Amino acid sequence: MNPLKAAYCRTFQFFFKLAIPLLPYRSPLMLNSCAEIPEQLRSRGIRSVLIVTDLFIHQSGLIEPLKEALQAADIRYAVFDETVPNPTIQNVEDARRLYLKEGCQAIIGFGGGSAMDCAKVTGARIVRPNTPVQKLKGICRVMRRLPFTVAVPTTAGTGSETTLAALVTDRDTHHKFTINDFALIPRVAVLDAEVTRSLPPRITATTGMDALTHAVEAYIGRSTTASTRADAIHALELIQANLLRAYRDGNDMEARRNMLLASFYAGRAFTKSYVGYCHSVAHSLGGRYNIPHGLANAVLLPHVQEAYGESAHRKLWELACALKLCDESASAKEGAERMIAMIRQMNAGMNLPETLPGIRREDIPGLAARAEREANPLYPVPKLMTAAELERFYYDVMEDAQ
Repeated sequence: MNPLKAAYCRTFQFFFKLAIPLLPYRSPLMLNSCAEIPEQLRSRGIRSVLIVTDLFIHQSGLIEPLKEALQAADIRYAVFDETVPNPTIQNVEDARRLYLKEGCQAIIGFGGGSAMDCAKVTGARIVRPNTPVQKLKGICRVMRRLPFTVAVPTTAGTGSETTLAALVTDRDTHHKFTINDFALIPRVAVLDAEVTRSLPPRITATTGMDALTHAVEAYIGRSTTASTRADAIHALELIQANLLRAYRDGNDMEARRNMLLASFYAGRAFTKSYVGYCHSVAHSLGGRYNIPHGLANAVLLPHVQEAYGESAHRKLWELACALKLCDESASAKEGAERMIAMIRQMNAGMNLPETLPGIRREDIPGLAARAEREANPLYPVPKLMTAAELERFYYDVMEDAQ
């Protein structure tokens, strides 16, 4: 990377890290059941809510207990169920119109990361009625308190229930971009393991690896704090002990509950310490080819960690020691290799592929340029890379490149 640009990136990251203790981070109130939501609404005088979800979840009946609880509390609700994977600007605008039409006072995001992100950005558009979604891209462009927002994750991985970030896709340009604002952190997160019981094994695997990616990237970056390192390690310990259990037996509710907690703690870690190039490359693939985000992260993560080389060895060694993959007598390189090997073993143990479908060679320079613009200077990665250097990751995971 050009020395002047590298200096700019590191200076930006240095001052952002210094500001972390002064910024208005907060954790959402954690509830254990959807049955607890009406009391939170009634205590705030809320009598009408918008539920943001997707058609599959709505038709599956997963939100019926929530509906019944709201009805019993005499709280009106409207349901927006058109959220798609990688939610679009159109999804946000349609949900906003329904919110206003029905006179809603609060929003419940019920689903995976897509539904929760759609709910958060819908709230942003409600309080920023004159600002197009595209203009909210970046850091702290909302800057107004959202309607009371509750997040109910039906997958254990995205961490959207506790983060200040939301992802939106511009359907016309196939560009997936991030909105980061403290106002986007939900007020309440409902970690109800019952709503994850019917999650298919494949989605259990990919969302679980999404949580693992959040924890690893948050830990190895250069903007960690004692609390984010503790959260990342706690998340990884829970994932190591529970992800394969939840994958193999969807009715193992202890494992399901622990994976929700892992997602929460990993989300809390990366919302302060941010992520890395694995995420920016995965976002570009999701926007262009609609590749599920968790799957892209799972496949990319070992390649990105290896590419960081010595710059990441020490922190990967610390993670390997914490997870009992090696002891402190191991070298930093050996510990890093064992940590990366564990990631690959977890992928293989859940039958996840080593490549991703549909990547076209002619698209790679543009995809890498988008990934670089997203990551630099915001993501405090161990080793700075240019767009040209990021291109290697697309080739690494192309189906026809193996």
